[in-house]
Amino acid sequence: MVLKYYYDLISEPSRALYILLKINKIPFKKHPVNLLKFENLTDEFKTKLNRFQKVPFIHDNDFILTESIAIVRYLSREYGIKDSLYPQDSKHQALVDEYLEWQHHNTRLLIALYTRHKLFKPLLTGDEPDLNLVSKYKRGVVKTMDKIENLWLRDQKFICGNILTVADIFAACEIEQPRMTGFDPTKGRPKLETWMNEVRKELDPVYSEAHLVLNELAANNEKAKL
Repeated sequence: MVLKYYYDLISEPSRALYILLKINKIPFKKHPVNLLKFENLTDEFKTKLNRFQKVPFIHDNDFILTESIAIVRYLSREYGIKDSLYPQDSKHQALVDEYLEWQHHNTRLLIALYTRHKLFKPLLTGDEPDLNLVSKYKRGVVKTMDKIENLWLRDQKFICGNILTVADIFAACEIEQPRMTGFDPTKGRPKLETWMNEVRKELDPVYSEAHLVLNELAANNEKAKL
């Protein structure tokens, strides 16, 4: 049976895994889940699809796996991922894992909290955003972007060296997210902006396909400002 992939491209890790599956030509059946319509919160979803009720996740026959980084490692073992993206060499792989672990409390956490309070919570509740929380988490995003600019990209082309890896895919998908609010974290950071353009170029056309909805929302946001 073909691998089943459950995702919503509004979700950063969903986009990252979508890109990874496509560029590695791993056959999969698409199962979109609309998070904004709460399709993941039904009892049936919890019982039959994913007890954690989050995306992304996979069904590989009767094997269910959640958590995007765990899925990366499983795909590497079971289906094969290009060595340049997720190296089999222990030390090179450890450097990719270093970023993937670091991002949980940095890139991933802070951008998720910022976009939740700036965009998604007001969108779903109809309430005005809590500006104090928005400012707090935006400051956290700014500090994290400074770390990526000055530490991770200090003297190399990509996050883990001079070759694009899974770390770059996950980082880029996260850093794209705030553009839906009109905030582009790469602006004013030349290394980060150059890196982002390189990631987009190397992964297109799949990268643009995965970001189609996000790009439309970002464009609409820009039009609303005019």
